[in-house]
Amino acid sequence: MGRSQTLLRSQCFLAGLVRPVSASLLLVPLLFASSINAQDAGSAATEFFGRGVAITVVVHDSSGRPLSSPAVVKLFHSSMPSAQAQTSNGSAELVVTDLGDFTVVVEAAGYATAQKDVSINANGREEIDIYLRALSANSSVAPGRPLLAPKAKKAVDEGFAALASDNLNKAQKHAAEAARLAPGHPDVLYLQGLIFLEMRDWVKAQEMLEKATQVDPSDANAFGALGMALCNTGKYEAAVAPLEKALQLKPAPAWDTRWALAKAYYGQGRYEQAVEMSQAALSSSNGKAPEIQLLVAQSLTAVGRFEDAAGELRKFLRDHADRREAATARRWLDGLAANGKIRAK
Repeated sequence: MGRSQTLLRSQCFLAGLVRPVSASLLLVPLLFASSINAQDAGSAATEFFGRGVAITVVVHDSSGRPLSSPAVVKLFHSSMPSAQAQTSNGSAELVVTDLGDFTVVVEAAGYATAQKDVSINANGREEIDIYLRALSANSSVAPGRPLLAPKAKKAVDEGFAALASDNLNKAQKHAAEAARLAPGHPDVLYLQGLIFLEMRDWVKAQEMLEKATQVDPSDANAFGALGMALCNTGKYEAAVAPLEKALQLKPAPAWDTRWALAKAYYGQGRYEQAVEMSQAALSSSNGKAPEIQLLVAQSLTAVGRFEDAAGELRKFLRDHADRREAATARRWLDGLAANGKIRAK
């Protein structure tokens, strides 16, 4: 209830994300302290004397609690197996002496294998949370979304409704109650992620939404919101995968996801794809976000289609002269004319 409306609202944070082009164009190996098969990689016996990182991996079940049964945690660096350990009371510790990008893979009987990419950029300690999904008893196919108890569902629904009504304080109160009742449920995590988006706390939003997609990898809204959080921190390359996943799961209408993906493509310099995706976003939005037309113009300019870009800007000025973006559209159009990129009219 209110989920789709709330997700559309989170898109507004992307409006100022892509900087316009200039006026002239409109613009390892991992050195592990013991062998790879060591089961107590983070014990005192593997002291790293401040030269590396102690990585604590906390494994949760779908309720958000530490996994009570054993799980095997594997660490990969540059796609090469580096170390592994078994959890005790839901956590395992591994020590590494190199920095960089790592992949954590967790396997446990009765649960789908989980994977998470992390970047370790400083010596010291790092904690990583991994959420597992239970498999059905007699097959390898994951069951449907976990159910919410009535009180928790009420809190979640009221939280989404409060966000849709621009009542952040009320949304936070409902989210806190939902988190108390069902801390690891994907709907609760998604709600918390949207609240952090509303607060412009992109890092915490990313954290919550990553957890939500781990617990429920079929939630298109959570993937879309995760991509938006990544876009808002300029992580365009990282944003593409969850946004494309969101469109795979929910291809129509998903105009807001297409808009975010177009911005991610543009931010990466993938201008042809930005043209196609921004045009699709504008078409499927049915007038809900006319400012998408400016991104269409930016993308067309970037691929040298100056007259087409000017046409989009003129349409925007004709139909939306009262919007605040009109000044930007006029400035870009004047810049194209002044630099001889289009015929003056």
